[in-house]
Amino acid sequence: MTPHIDRIVTCGTCTLDDGTWEVENNVWLLGDDRQVLVIDAAHDADPIRAAVGERQVSAIACTHGHNDHVNAAPELSEAVGAPILLHPADLELWHQTHPEQVPDGELGQGEVIRIATVEVRILDTPGHTPGSVCLYVPALETVFTGDTLVAGGPGATGRSFSDFPTIIRSIRDRLISLPPQTRVLPGHGNSTTIRDETPHLEEWLARGH
Repeated sequence: MTPHIDRIVTCGTCTLDDGTWEVENNVWLLGDDRQVLVIDAAHDADPIRAAVGERQVSAIACTHGHNDHVNAAPELSEAVGAPILLHPADLELWHQTHPEQVPDGELGQGEVIRIATVEVRILDTPGHTPGSVCLYVPALETVFTGDTLVAGGPGATGRSFSDFPTIIRSIRDRLISLPPQTRVLPGHGNSTTIRDETPHLEEWLARGH
């Protein structure tokens, strides 16, 4: 069976540094007709469950620990019987949303998740948060970037746990080195490609965000 990618957009709030604002999040499902990997269970478990259907959920992978990317993860995990995976450097952020629960497993550089007929390679890409990761699927020429890289530049920095020079290094060393045709599927907004974003690296450095 040919693996495919589904996108669900959920709405809610992001809370950080005593601020709260409305956001729309992309939830990505990678898999085939029998099994699926959920990337960033945001805001509302019900539409994610509906999109999963009767498929087995192999895992719920969190690109980072901000509440708008993990707030529906425990409910979804309980409903579908799947483990939650998060980079350990983001546990402090995770506990801001889920103080009495811990993820079931860890994500880190070089680890591989096998789903359907493809491999998902974990890339450490800190900067937006200390434990931000991207999920690269070479066979589909696709990388799921969370809030590390969105259409138009790096994800937001300047708040607690974030650092602009670090996110630039992550993008330069881990993402721009991917094949230019690689699709970038971010945690918010529209998709882009490595080819479209690479020429703007110096602009991002000059503007500082």
